[in-house]
Amino acid sequence: MASLGTDSLGPPPATSLESESNLGGDHMSSATVAVVGGGYGGIIAAKALEEFADVVLIEPRDTFVHHNATPRALIDPQWAEQLFLPYSGILRHGRVVRARAEKVEEQSISLDTGEQITADFIVLATGASYPYPAKFDITDRETALARLAETHSELRAAPSVLVLGAGTVGLEVVGEIVSAWPDKAVTVVEPGDDVVGGRYPAPFRAEIRRQLRDLGVDLRLGTRLVETPPTTPGTLAPFSVRTSAGDTIAADIWFRCFGVAPHSDYLAGDLADARDDRGRLRVTEHLRLRGHDTVFAIGDVTDVDEPKMAAYATAQADVVVANIRALAQGDELTAYQPADEHGVILPLGPTAGASWVPGTGLLGPAQTSEYKGKDMMLGAVVDRLSRPVGTAS
Repeated sequence: MASLGTDSLGPPPATSLESESNLGGDHMSSATVAVVGGGYGGIIAAKALEEFADVVLIEPRDTFVHHNATPRALIDPQWAEQLFLPYSGILRHGRVVRARAEKVEEQSISLDTGEQITADFIVLATGASYPYPAKFDITDRETALARLAETHSELRAAPSVLVLGAGTVGLEVVGEIVSAWPDKAVTVVEPGDDVVGGRYPAPFRAEIRRQLRDLGVDLRLGTRLVETPPTTPGTLAPFSVRTSAGDTIAADIWFRCFGVAPHSDYLAGDLADARDDRGRLRVTEHLRLRGHDTVFAIGDVTDVDEPKMAAYATAQADVVVANIRALAQGDELTAYQPADEHGVILPLGPTAGASWVPGTGLLGPAQTSEYKGKDMMLGAVVDRLSRPVGTAS
């Protein structure tokens, strides 16, 4: 898979929204679509929508961030620079607005810059927050890189590490740490009875547990901390904590790898009623906000019952694009069908880990490394974001 330099997506496009009157008969020059959020699903939606509509992509970050690969950045600061992909050049015709949506109503968006955007259709792709280092709320590349470098230095100097949470994110962090520094003592505390929340089939979970044991990880399942560690996550500062099982754990640094909070507090007016009690957006089978025909949502911010992964966000984006086109042309809408069985690729560093593929079953370290562990899917992401819509991969 390809690696990436900061300029690999090319220079900014020469065209703009104002110059696209010659796109041909398929372009709905009178329709404007605002995509709020430039993550995995948001970019895929914007790229496809600009083929037939005027697109405004609203995103507060100065670059796209490949958050799925941040565990690798913790142990390799030089590799970290590849996480940040410039928005310039991703859209051929659409406009990228660096701003945060403060208020979104049925057909209007108020930005923190003071700009007001009116749109015929709105796609909400604002995702969810997750504790650092899996995600960070920093909006500029240089500050984010500096923080990753600082955390790397602290982690490198820490003899022992505590990770709270044995979900896929927590275990990827653990895998990167033990692969880079096998002599570190790594403890994982998980309140659930098994790794990855027991979500995937037993053979997959058993293989992950086996590899963690072989890597020397101290896996504490079915227990939780009595109190939060007294130090800041990601900071080198020795501490000790007690578990609900009555044990004491001493460590030099810790990371919190659980807790998701959807970004949806910008909804205003009638749209505010679309939030459920967890802050997720209630959507119909067509991925429209319930009761709102021209407002769609995709990805982690929705209440769709499936794992919150980039692959599902991009699949939802494809359905939303098809439905906006259908609404404009008077055609039937497409329903989004969540998969009955979910797959997972879980690397534990560059060469270890396991995967579960529906219809195939368990895949071991070599195939997991090839699919994700080797480059954390960076090559696939760059290819999808830079490839023109409609061309083969």
